[in-house]
Amino acid sequence: MSAAENTVKLDIVSDVMCPWCFVGKRRLEKALENTDPNINVEINWMPFQLDATLPPEGKDRQLYLSDKFGGKENADKFYQTIKQAGDGEGIDFDFDAIKVSPNTLDAHRLIAWAGQQGDEPQNQMVELLFKAYFQDGKNIGDHAVLTEIATEAGMDAKQVAARLKSEDGLLETRQAIDHAQQIGVSGVPCFIFDGKYGVSGAQAPETLAMAIKKIAAGEGL
Repeated sequence: MSAAENTVKLDIVSDVMCPWCFVGKRRLEKALENTDPNINVEINWMPFQLDATLPPEGKDRQLYLSDKFGGKENADKFYQTIKQAGDGEGIDFDFDAIKVSPNTLDAHRLIAWAGQQGDEPQNQMVELLFKAYFQDGKNIGDHAVLTEIATEAGMDAKQVAARLKSEDGLLETRQAIDHAQQIGVSGVPCFIFDGKYGVSGAQAPETLAMAIKKIAAGEGL
């Protein structure tokens, strides 16, 4: 079997303000650890916005929780399940540290720019954004924060700051979000294999590993 035949293309539709997407990333990493090393999995992170109505500066977290869940108490109950899932994957979610619910459009532009440098730089960018938001409580809609994260990822700070101020990549990002909705993605994470087969939710590593194995063998899901 040639390298091309043994390559699985995996598009991950995700939003960096979605805690289940962070859990899903960890479970995928476990799946990849148990995947035949001869199978080359090409990963591309695709944008999605859980709440595109959030203003560019974001929204006060407590007000957001009140509007979405009817108050912090209800939100805490909702997030308890996620926290437990995170604990199982080595993610120490700190929801109390989050002060602003961000608009993630610019974060998705950053992910796309990192992706122009390859799979690994893009994966690193996604990881840094997840950690900044869910563990450090940073506003990942803020340009200064995004520039700082980009610098940590090895990108040029001045160039990133200038691009964020421009409309560079905005149209493409919005089109990609629209495309995800048009093909039926209504929740994230959503793992799309070879552009044909979708697996929704933060699935168990075994489920993802089996999907990769089947696709690499030329089987459908």
